[in-house]
Amino acid sequence: MKKYQKLIMFTILISVFSLHSCKDYFDQNVNPNQVSNPSLPSLLSTATSKAGINSFNVASITNNFVQYTANPVASAAGDTYQIVDYTGTWDALYFAMADTKDLKTSAIAQGSSEYVGVANVLLAYNLSLVTDLWGAAPYTDAFNTSTLTPKYDTEEENYDVINTLLDEAIVELSKTNATLKLAATSDLIHGGDRAKWLKTAYALKARALNKISKKATYNPADVLAALNNSYTSNADDAGMASFVLRNNWATVARNNASLTLGGWLSEQLIDHLNGTTYGVFDPRISKITDPTSVPNNPSYPAYIGTVNGAGNRSNPPNNNTVKDENYISESSPWTSATAPLLLVTYAELKFIEAEAALATDPTRAYNAYLAGIGANMDKLQVPTVDKAAYLANPAIAVGAANLTKALIFKEKYVATYLNPEAWNDARRNNYQYKDFTLPANAALTSFIRRVAYPSGETTKNGANVPAEVPLSTNLWWDKP
Repeated sequence: MKKYQKLIMFTILISVFSLHSCKDYFDQNVNPNQVSNPSLPSLLSTATSKAGINSFNVASITNNFVQYTANPVASAAGDTYQIVDYTGTWDALYFAMADTKDLKTSAIAQGSSEYVGVANVLLAYNLSLVTDLWGAAPYTDAFNTSTLTPKYDTEEENYDVINTLLDEAIVELSKTNATLKLAATSDLIHGGDRAKWLKTAYALKARALNKISKKATYNPADVLAALNNSYTSNADDAGMASFVLRNNWATVARNNASLTLGGWLSEQLIDHLNGTTYGVFDPRISKITDPTSVPNNPSYPAYIGTVNGAGNRSNPPNNNTVKDENYISESSPWTSATAPLLLVTYAELKFIEAEAALATDPTRAYNAYLAGIGANMDKLQVPTVDKAAYLANPAIAVGAANLTKALIFKEKYVATYLNPEAWNDARRNNYQYKDFTLPANAALTSFIRRVAYPSGETTKNGANVPAEVPLSTNLWWDKP
């Protein structure tokens, strides 16, 4: 536990607890006097729980950048690209990796290939969240017990680590003779299903390989090869649905209903779905949000979003007491109390397949594009008749010869709603969604590309933290 105690000195524990509304039920390592030698199942529950929570933590930051959500207050810092201190999220990610490192070390000592494989998958996932937010970050030296000031690995080095971890996970999870099998009740993502974890390793591998689409080293064939071994249906999706109270997005929805000013949906997302931007009404909108409710005004639009940086139209005069703009809904299958926090989905992978196959196999790309839309609609429980009508619309059913990358990204934008990966796509796509504009009152003259290193890290490890650059500075994979 010496390693973990040093990590606590390296980060700020209070920020982690302030990030969550209550203590993490699954944290086995907070007090070494309570759990001196945690079992593999207990470490697994900790690691899988925190991976799901970190998906929420990071998406809570990036949703504003891709304009899924908007702050109802004008010129809010997160909406307008101001520097915000994300120490709590940084700490949560590193605590999760520390727990997962413990899981891996213990699994190696006990000779369990399944636990080792899962640990590698989760380490790769959390590290990708870190480096896709900040760029360079500690990893190889981060859990070294001999230093409190770990050196930084470059963005490229962390990318290589992610791929290596996933490759090692694939090797371990391909083994079928593990003496210690995953504990089903402790695995909060795949219920102890080794085969699904193997598919998830390939899914994240495909995502990582596709992320470098701007680089000369991008190889669509490698992406497609990974996809061939990944998910085959929505049943394979990686999501964490074990909560102390409820899904975190459902809490946001409940707080909104109680007039806590959060969870409002962006005009960009709503116009993307309601027919304003693309001339096609998307039935998924009614499965994502609830219609507006404006008394004595039957002609008021059912779906209208909040303009990022401009604030809610009703603030003032009615201080958000009237639901005249749309918000995250607890009635949605995506954000209900029991809905899983999703890491990666079959629908997302179909759009990755469409993008990777577009240049060489338009028919495969087109079929994947349609399958991605259909899978996402099924996940959102869109009625069959509405799904069929949307897929048959000439603006959607364009045929293999007319499929474009813009159409793929347009549909993927809906499928990755509230997922951190959406910001990576927006940057890869240079924010080239139709009618996508800078937020009102933006602090930058171009779209945001990274976030600033948190004050907790600059205070503790300032000598190693890279010099700050404008938040409009591209990450390495975001450059040609």
